[in-house]
Formats: sequence, C-alpha cells, structure tokens
Amino acid sequence: MARKGEKFWAGRSLADFSKSEWESLCDGCGRCCLVKLQDEDTGEIYFTDVGCRLLDAAKARCADYGHRSRRVKDCIRLDAESAGSLTWLPPTCAYRLIGQGQDLPHWHPLVSGRSESVVEAGVSVIGRVYALEDDLSIDEQVERVVSWPGKVPKAAKAKK
Repeated sequence: MARKGEKFWAGRSLADFSKSEWESLCDGCGRCCLVKLQDEDTGEIYFTDVGCRLLDAAKARCADYGHRSRRVKDCIRLDAESAGSLTWLPPTCAYRLIGQGQDLPHWHPLVSGRSESVVEAGVSVIGRVYALEDDLSIDEQVERVVSWPGKVPKAAKAKK
C-alpha cells in the first residue's frame, strides 16, 4: 500500500491491485452501467442513455452492487484481464486508463480528494439517464442511442 499522498496506482499493472485498491479506482461515474447495444452484423457497440435496471440514476451507483451478477445476468464484472479487452469502457474509465499505462485525470476522486469532482467534470451520468431498461422496450432503447458516454467531456479535459 502506498503512503499518504503517493499515487498507489502509478506504474502498476491492474493485476497487482488489492481488492480495496481495485474498488477505489472506480470513479463512480455510472457510464459502465448504461445499456449498450451491439450490432449483430458489425459487432459495433452503441451506448444509450438508458440505465441498467439496478442503476440508482440519482447517485450513479448500483443499487445492489454485491448481488449485481445474480440479479443482472449480463452484468460484467471487471477484472484485470477484461478491463484491457472491453472496447466499450468509456475513455474516462480509470481501469482503462491505468491498463493503458496512463495516469488518473485531475477530476478523479483519488486525485481531487472529492467525489463531487466527477459530476463537476461532466463525467457522471447523474442527470443524464433517460430511463431504466425495465421501463423501455428494446425498440425504445434503440431510439436512445447517444454518443456522449464514449467521449471525454470538455470540463474533464481542462487542466486544473
């Protein structure tokens, strides 16, 4: 474990993180909890602004994190191996960034010391979720394809 003030994530492989370190990498944005649709012909992934049935959209958190895999059969548990191969992880995702040898951005709670910085940087899904998947038909979900979850917001790019 790193000393206070040190970047415990710097220069390390995702496979080397303890469970608590791993969990602390999640910035709580909720982007990975948005429904993604895959084109059967091309394999291309499309984000929607529709939340998983367990997403608490007001908090950008899973309402039943400990049991999510039992309650949502297609919920993917990130691990060091999958984090490097999942092309749909948002470009702001700490697991993706660390896996690519990059540092955490200024707005990440481990850097800023504040969970609110994720919302301030425009990275969070708070206020951006149209509905939860159980409230819409698949045809309605297809109509909710959006591009913003796959982009880095302007406020997140700005250096602080």
